[in-house]
Amino acid sequence: MRLHRLPDVMHRWLPGAVWQGPAAAQPTVYLTFDDGPIPEETPWVLEQLARFDAKGLFFCVGDNVERYPEVARQVLQAGQQLGNHTHHHRSGWSTPAAEYLQNVARCQQALDALQPPGAPRFFRPPYGRITPRLHRALHPDYQVIMWDLLTCDYDRAYAPDRCLRDALRFTRPGAVVVFHDSLKASPNLRYVLPRYLEALREQGYRFGAL
Repeated sequence: MRLHRLPDVMHRWLPGAVWQGPAAAQPTVYLTFDDGPIPEETPWVLEQLARFDAKGLFFCVGDNVERYPEVARQVLQAGQQLGNHTHHHRSGWSTPAAEYLQNVARCQQALDALQPPGAPRFFRPPYGRITPRLHRALHPDYQVIMWDLLTCDYDRAYAPDRCLRDALRFTRPGAVVVFHDSLKASPNLRYVLPRYLEALREQGYRFGAL
């Protein structure tokens, strides 16, 4: 069974975390992309966003930022945002707290080298796995962004047409939506993303920035 939304109890564990975007007069969704940036997928995602005048927040693995800084710069040059996804895609449930926070800080150092001083600091825990203790440690310095809809595009057993159908079915105004600009997600991502954007635009949605 694919878990498109995390249990409501998680909201109580993580006070102050963002699960939905700000209310808007026009139906709006907030697109996010995890696990990049990589040259094989991220520039293509930027092209799709440009086609639909859509904003995106890219939660970057710091190791990828260090390997492909030019791709991270492309995200910024396209008017999109970068966020922190730890340096090595660490789970907050199995990594010692001090090591996890160091991994977050190392990723942020890579991001800060590319962004102007004072840029917003966004953080998303890989897999959504974070403890209340880690959240309290990070919350003063980061806006912790969770999600309302996980597309599960990374699941190679998920047929692309079904992935699209379910993503549209679970979308609602204000949703923070997760895609992945990764090689693992590529078959579903490249099928679903343009069709998802087109379908929502036809329904009157806009694609806003967090």
